[in-house]
Amino acid sequence: MNNDVIVVGGGVVGLTTAVVLAERGVRVRVWTRDPAERTTSAVAGALWWPYRIEPVARAREWALRSLDVYEELAGDPEVTGVRLVEGVLGEADLDRAESWAASRVPGLRASTPGEYAGSGLWARLPLVDMLTHLPWLRERLVKAGGVVEERTVAGLSEADAPVVVNCTGLGARELVPDASVRPVRGQLVVVENPGIRTWLVSTGPDGEMAYFFPQPGRLLLGGTADEDAWSLRPDPAVAEAIVRRCAALRPEIAGARVLGHRVGLRPVRDAVRLEREVLHGERVLVHNYGHGGAGVTVAWGCAEEAAGLACPAPL
Repeated sequence: MNNDVIVVGGGVVGLTTAVVLAERGVRVRVWTRDPAERTTSAVAGALWWPYRIEPVARAREWALRSLDVYEELAGDPEVTGVRLVEGVLGEADLDRAESWAASRVPGLRASTPGEYAGSGLWARLPLVDMLTHLPWLRERLVKAGGVVEERTVAGLSEADAPVVVNCTGLGARELVPDASVRPVRGQLVVVENPGIRTWLVSTGPDGEMAYFFPQPGRLLLGGTADEDAWSLRPDPAVAEAIVRRCAALRPEIAGARVLGHRVGLRPVRDAVRLEREVLHGERVLVHNYGHGGAGVTVAWGCAEEAAGLACPAPL
């Protein structure tokens, strides 16, 4: 196959899709408004687990395929940014997870009272350092012959290729246009790690979320899920509340030095749009957006499906 393909969008979904295409022998260009390090994907805490994504059944298939890849990438964590780390998913139970995850996720079990005060699941899951993983994806793409171009587009029609793959996330709201894509704002606090080696995701009785993810040289604290909020400016009061909720779970977090703040807008949609559209002149447009808070979790499964829609293998 020697079709030219333009992938619009340079976050984790766009880069992963481009990598799959390039490694199948397709000539690929990625058009991205921002370098990978300044995309929404760079803000992600990036624990592998489906979160805020529909449809559930397809998302689980994409997630499990992605899990296969991440487990392989975890063999070289310093290069890929992917590690397998143990932790607790709070307010979850084995019965609900068993139908799709218990047989596939190594060591998945009910957490003990010493591990978590409420009901939860203890699991060893991929935890991705996005500041390492995104540049690694870009380098893998270039090694496969792909090209990354920083440019801003006002519409998908600007992409001058026979096949275009739309991985624009929240940008699809204007570029498609698709008003059903909306932001769910997430804020994180980055602190010095006081020695925590496991992760935890918890939802309190008031519905407030708290999580912490140990990454190389730091600890990420979260989080929030503010519907239809567009501000990218960190809110000091929200940051204080995040630290307070996390410190209630692990007291040593209270004294950790703050290194920085992150804000990202999750591109939420009623259902992921992953489909092929034939335009005038036989041009093909493949949509791959609306992954909510699970872009990292489903990236490889969605990328492989999108690549198949973009350039079907000959019979």
